[in-house]
Amino acid sequence: MLKTLNLSIAVLRMFTKEKPTWGGRELAVAMDLNHTNLYRILETFEMNGFITKDPVTKKYSLGIALWELGMNMYDSLNIDQLCIPILEDLQKETGETAIFTVLNGLEALTLLKVEPENKVRFSVSRGSRTPLYVGASYRSMLAYLTEEQISKVIDQPLVAYTERTMVDANEIRQELENIRTKGYAVSQGEYTVDVLAVAMPIFDSNQQIVASVTVSGPLYRFTEQKIEEVIEPLARTKKAIESIIGRYHLNFN
Repeated sequence: MLKTLNLSIAVLRMFTKEKPTWGGRELAVAMDLNHTNLYRILETFEMNGFITKDPVTKKYSLGIALWELGMNMYDSLNIDQLCIPILEDLQKETGETAIFTVLNGLEALTLLKVEPENKVRFSVSRGSRTPLYVGASYRSMLAYLTEEQISKVIDQPLVAYTERTMVDANEIRQELENIRTKGYAVSQGEYTVDVLAVAMPIFDSNQQIVASVTVSGPLYRFTEQKIEEVIEPLARTKKAIESIIGRYHLNFN
């Protein structure tokens, strides 16, 4: 370990939201450091823009160079890095496929999917677009759109992808009401034959619907008991992704 570098990092970490500025001697006392050594570190950081010194108060605060590094990190973040680990945890806990779907206009876009080794092939794949009326992943988002938007989706002739697909507008509206009451959606073989899906809506910090998270697997493995068992991990995943969306102000439209 490089002691000087480690000490320098410790100095930077002293600048917090609660204590954003420090006097040199004040900081040295707080860290129990030799004043001369601390001032050398501060001067080096100041010379490189990582710390700035107020010419009047002589106090130090974080500099623009750290902000620039932070913005570079922020810009390099992508949804895969942020959400794939969360979906992997959901997949491992449930043993089934975990899917992250986003609302894009009045369509659903499958953004991420994590599958088990003993996977069943789904019609849906990353990057595929799907109407909002067919299946749990999509209706869990449709349920939270405006009545005008819902009407645009379902008050027209609807395509039946399987013999189980809901295509009756009144039946769909009743199902949307059920989703809003329960907080999650369930579908069986509506988009892919013999596949059951359980999905929860995901909202942004303004409580606008933006996405859904789904656990999906073959009907022969998905008993009523298993449906109940996936609700809790789904809810945790929903909360984790909503936290990420709020923190990084992610927008999918």
